[in-house]
Amino acid sequence: MKRGFLMLGNLSLQSVRNVYLSPLKRGFTLVEVMIVVAIIALLAAISIPNLLRARLNANEAAAIGGVRTLVIAEHSYRVSNTNFAWNLSTLSTASPPYIDSVLGSGTKQGYTFTIASSDNTAFALVANPVTRARTGVRSFCAADDGVIYYNATNDYATNLTTCSGSTLGD
Repeated sequence: MKRGFLMLGNLSLQSVRNVYLSPLKRGFTLVEVMIVVAIIALLAAISIPNLLRARLNANEAAAIGGVRTLVIAEHSYRVSNTNFAWNLSTLSTASPPYIDSVLGSGTKQGYTFTIASSDNTAFALVANPVTRARTGVRSFCAADDGVIYYNATNDYATNLTTCSGSTLGD
């Protein structure tokens, strides 16, 4: 008798095993597949809301950075031109440009940027989410003093002359 084989009459354990584990019966059972699908669905249900919130936070951080960039660009433009720029395209098409062309287009990373008002002595900038609660939750506003304000419930008007609301330090 060969080592490792159990003989049952004319049948060996190896031949019995081959019958029950034929190539057609070596897959996963339906219950095993359903358990794996349920685990994947559970992981997705936990992680997707966190990923969406992280995206909102990233958009808001980019909007704050964009507003800061615009405040600096407006002050730099005034030093060279004796007045503040009236629109974003003026800042992006100047030679040399004060802002990049993407920010100069008015929309960047889920936010719409606007110079709400401008004259020789003051300006106000507004950044509103393109789609509230989807691309951003807060709207941002900054004036020539450089303080950034936010509003978590409404968009800032695109024709305001002064900013109000909570400051980022609050």
